[in-house]
This record gives sequence, structure tokens and C-alpha cells, in this order.
Amino acid sequence: MLNIILFLIIIGIIVVFVLANRQPDDFRITRTGTISAPASAIFPHVNKLQNWDAWSPWAKLDPNAKNSFEGSAEGVGAKMSWVGNNKVGVGSMTITESHPDDFIQFKLEFQKPMQATNIAEFTFTPEGNQTTVTWSMTGTNNFMAKVMGLIMNCDKMVGGQFEKGLAALKTVVEADR
Repeated sequence: MLNIILFLIIIGIIVVFVLANRQPDDFRITRTGTISAPASAIFPHVNKLQNWDAWSPWAKLDPNAKNSFEGSAEGVGAKMSWVGNNKVGVGSMTITESHPDDFIQFKLEFQKPMQATNIAEFTFTPEGNQTTVTWSMTGTNNFMAKVMGLIMNCDKMVGGQFEKGLAALKTVVEADR
């Protein structure tokens, strides 16, 4: 009986290994929202990291997270680090590229609950009286991320947070108008 159990465990490990290795090496999560305001009214809410608490979905997941800021006040070199509960973890983000009213790129560095380095981007596309804001994150799936992808849908989980964030950004920006 013990041999059968051991055999089934080994088969299970092999199946997980094979399925994980079939997962993509890279990922991209993207969500888009439309805000009734020009890009110039939206851009400062994203480009100045101190403004994120007003609309970031992660600020709502842990209102007691400890944020610290360094570098530039906004734009390239601005950095925010956080230490929070298990829903937001520990990490930092640094603006690496910033083109007014058009594009912002961040380097995201997560320490907990899992270590990862990803790239996040915001693009602002004017469309008449509105602006389409696209929030995306790209990165590489290491083996553990591939295994986690077998258990949970990261696109749905993170994408859902992006959707909440874009909706909150819309509310904040349109209330200012």
C-alpha cells in the first residue's frame, strides 16, 4: 500500500512539473479604461507616486501599509516602497520613463510574498473629450510562477485590481473637473 501511495505522489509531481513547464515563459496583463478628461488632467495622478493612495486598488487592500518615497517628487527617478499585509506584500516601484500626458513606465520589484521584477506601463490616448488609459504589466514566469498559474488565474486576479484602479482613477479625476 505504501508503494502505491509513493508511486501516486511521484506521478503527481511529474504531472505538475510537465504542466508547469507548458506554461508561457512571459506574461502580459492589460486593462483599459476611459476617463472624461484630457490626458493632462490624468497624468499627474499616476506620475506623482504620492497621489496613488487616492486611487490605487492596493491602497484599499491594506490602508495601514507603510509607504516611503525617495528620489524625484514625480517622473523619472521617483520611487515608492511599501510594506504591507499579505495582500500587498513588500516591494517598490520606480518610474523609469515618463513622457508628459502620453506614457509612464515603472520597474516593479516585489520581495514578498514572492520575489519578482516586472515592468508596468500606463499609456494615455486622447479620444475626443476623453482619454483612454491603458495599464499593463509584463514579466517573466519563473518555475514557481508557472506552478502558481496552474492553481490561480493571475490575469483575472491582477487584471481585476487594474480594473478597480482604473475605475477609481476615473472617479478621482472626474471629481476634480
